[in-house]
Amino acid sequence: MRKVLTGFRQNLFFALLMLSFSFPAAAANLAEYRENIVHLKDDVDLIVSPDDDSTEAQNLAFEKEVLAEFPKLLPAQDKIEWENSTFEINNQWIYDALGRLAKEPLRSPKRRAIFIEIGERLSAIEKKLDELEQAAAATGTKDEDKRKLAEILRREEYQKPEKPDQSVIENLYRRIVEWLAEMFPRPNIPSADSSGFQSFSFVLQMLLYAVILGAIAFVVYRFAPFFINKYRLKEKRVKSERVILGERLAEGATAQTLFSEAENLARQGNLRGAIRKGYIALLCELSDKKIIGLSQHKTNRDYLRDVRKQINLHQNMSGLTDNYERHWYGFENANEKDWEEFRSGYKQAVAVGSGSRR
Repeated sequence: MRKVLTGFRQNLFFALLMLSFSFPAAAANLAEYRENIVHLKDDVDLIVSPDDDSTEAQNLAFEKEVLAEFPKLLPAQDKIEWENSTFEINNQWIYDALGRLAKEPLRSPKRRAIFIEIGERLSAIEKKLDELEQAAAATGTKDEDKRKLAEILRREEYQKPEKPDQSVIENLYRRIVEWLAEMFPRPNIPSADSSGFQSFSFVLQMLLYAVILGAIAFVVYRFAPFFINKYRLKEKRVKSERVILGERLAEGATAQTLFSEAENLARQGNLRGAIRKGYIALLCELSDKKIIGLSQHKTNRDYLRDVRKQINLHQNMSGLTDNYERHWYGFENANEKDWEEFRSGYKQAVAVGSGSRR
């Protein structure tokens, strides 16, 4: 085991030197370092491919905010401590790229090429960090990892949506056709050599088809409005239901009522459930303020990406998402301090979200 850890430490050291990346000095582990890299990469991707509904002035303002973040998250010289070792990191490459960027006019096509280069470099760093985290996690028990993964994938939010049942109109049409086939079977008229008898058989068949079509038209005219209205009411009720992260919200549930339920769970000692309920309350609050859009098949990371353009809200929500993932998906035991941190972060995110618009 000592040899494995020593080899892994050496691999991490050489990988960091080859990639030449850095993270804030306050970061405590590789997961937090990776979060900063992903944060900057997502912002650069948004600069390269801005939203269709954003104006040029908004894009330039967002670009300025992102550029101001680089010195905070990626200083030119940095140190990383890991396993009682310190690694010297040189991030001069990013400042060389930013220097070339500053020399280009605002509307120069070369600026986009420079941002693409930065985004690709950050993406490569993210992939390398994923490999390092996977190598570190390999020391755990594989059977336990498989059990946890299977349990997560069995949850409702990861299931494929069921195919819709046959509609009311389609079901009604099928039954009418079957009923008419029983009431008016197709005549079995024996063939004859006489052309006159064949003509009479053709006329009978046309009359039978006319009767069947007339019966269908009458039934549709008489009963279709009733079934259509009933179907529309049912569809309206289905659309009014809200499902967040696999949890179906009760009719009339609000962010305030959901967070009150979370506090009740915390008082009962179910802190892990309280954190999940509080996170769902946060998503409901942001949806009510038209900041995000709810969808049954969205994950917590999808919702986090929806607010990445709003820097302050994204930072607050990122910490709450990490808290939620560690205790709900990671099965980490939650204590009073974890709940108080989440509760404080929730109030800050709601306050920041109150001043934001989608």
